[in-house]
Amino acid sequence: MVIRPATPADFPAILALNAASVAVLAPMDHALLEELHAQAHYHRVVEDEGAVRAFLLVFREGVRYDSPNYLWFSAHYPRFLYIDRIVVSASARGRGVGPALYEDLIAVARSTGVDLLCCEYDLEPPNPGSARFHAGFGFHEVGQQRVASGKKAVSLQILELPAQTDGDTCDTSGSTP
Repeated sequence: MVIRPATPADFPAILALNAASVAVLAPMDHALLEELHAQAHYHRVVEDEGAVRAFLLVFREGVRYDSPNYLWFSAHYPRFLYIDRIVVSASARGRGVGPALYEDLIAVARSTGVDLLCCEYDLEPPNPGSARFHAGFGFHEVGQQRVASGKKAVSLQILELPAQTDGDTCDTSGSTP
């Protein structure tokens, strides 16, 4: 498996992955994906055997993005990376793909001097897999809000990255999105 930057050629696979997980994340069409890709600080895919098996889409503070969750973090933190969505195909789950993407993101965050990762996951309807995955990385709740015209409740989560020292690693044992 290879983690690499997403390209427009990957958009059909990214849209298919997103559509398969739309119950736990926002829908996305081609036009929105183009817009988000253009603003993303980090947009990478995992490719295996010539197919895209996962993607991770992340924004820095200060972009024009109207997601209520992104806007919440923008109002509360001056500098951060916002994890908009991570999707791992059913065939790649349990193979360390999600943790590998997050470890790659953490390395990018550290290399760019960002020490705060932000994300959210659904409480209503519940997304226990995402809750376990993020807890395994040390994310913790800093707030909750209702979204989607009140139809969903989300847990707003952060991970504060400590200053890196030689030999630092991220323990992700047992974590799978």
